[in-house]
Amino acid sequence: MKKTAKIAVLVVFLGFIGAFFILNIVLPDVEFSQQENRYLQTLPDFSFRALFDGRFTADFEDYTTDQFAFRDTWTALKARCELLSGKKENNDVFYCGNDTLITRFTAPPDEDIDTKVGFLNKLAEQSEIPVYFGLIPGASEIQASLLPENADCDSQQAVIDRAYGESEAINIDLSSALRAHADEYIYYRTDHHWTSLGAYYGYEALCAAMGLPAPSLSDYQRQTVSDSFFGTTYSSSGFAWVAPDEIETFVPDDGSVKVLSYEGANVTEGPLYDASFLDVKDKYSMFLGGVSPLRSIETGHEGPRLLIVRDSYSDSLAPFLLKNFSRVDLMDLRYYRDSLYQYALDNDFDMILVLYSVSNFSTDNNLFLLVPSILTPISEEF
Repeated sequence: MKKTAKIAVLVVFLGFIGAFFILNIVLPDVEFSQQENRYLQTLPDFSFRALFDGRFTADFEDYTTDQFAFRDTWTALKARCELLSGKKENNDVFYCGNDTLITRFTAPPDEDIDTKVGFLNKLAEQSEIPVYFGLIPGASEIQASLLPENADCDSQQAVIDRAYGESEAINIDLSSALRAHADEYIYYRTDHHWTSLGAYYGYEALCAAMGLPAPSLSDYQRQTVSDSFFGTTYSSSGFAWVAPDEIETFVPDDGSVKVLSYEGANVTEGPLYDASFLDVKDKYSMFLGGVSPLRSIETGHEGPRLLIVRDSYSDSLAPFLLKNFSRVDLMDLRYYRDSLYQYALDNDFDMILVLYSVSNFSTDNNLFLLVPSILTPISEEF
């Protein structure tokens, strides 16, 4: 290569780097990513203590990654390049059949599963009311046939089998219920949650385990409330050309249901479905209004009281439970910091249901709060 050509390449390269350096300085920081539905790292405060213990450098690395100019465009370009190179995965998300995105699942160590189930068993042993336990498998298990050939993805059923084998609670077989309908629209293609249809089949399995009647699918009024839902799997994948999902409701909100959300001393009343979320990226939060430490639903029907210790899968499940229970409370141990067991006793619940997706069960470090003797968390790690 001639000297002038080498200089030209160098100038173009330095110009490219320089332009992005200037853009990263000039462009304002973005606090929240609608694309990824999360808050982005902002410029960390400098201190010598933070520098020497590594916090500043770690936060600054996250800052440069989150605030890089045109980040979403580069993420999508990387995903395109991965596909062109023959890979069917980007950022731990597989590009699968039927235009479906499925997150890679990595199983936790067996001892972690045993420890978490041990916390559940302490609750079951000391509780005066029945304790049910359900693990919800994700699309990587139930719709594994859609995964690319030789996809590096651990078995969620193996986690369920080990957890149920150690459990002293009443286990609920959700896998069989979902597997029987694997070819139906039971998981969103762009999100990790089950759809309302998937939640219905999960509801059937719960009712069977609890000895309760479940209406047939034809008894419900199915309504599509959105046809433009892009979930969290889509947001992290970079596969920006995938078509959006639909969100359905089966149980109408006739205004007779009272939904109370508790956050500390603050209590707010809201609807069964919060339609305002249909206008933003986080459309799944239209079910009950999204994240809350504690939510109480007074159904207006006769029946027992149910306390669900749960993750966000229960948001779309809850509407199906209204006819079976007089009250359904949903507790999220990531944010609820009082005694779970004392709350159950004080409010005369007839059943406790510990219900998690396998993925969240595998990563949640708050399950030690199931132990009745623990009033407040002494550690964020078990």
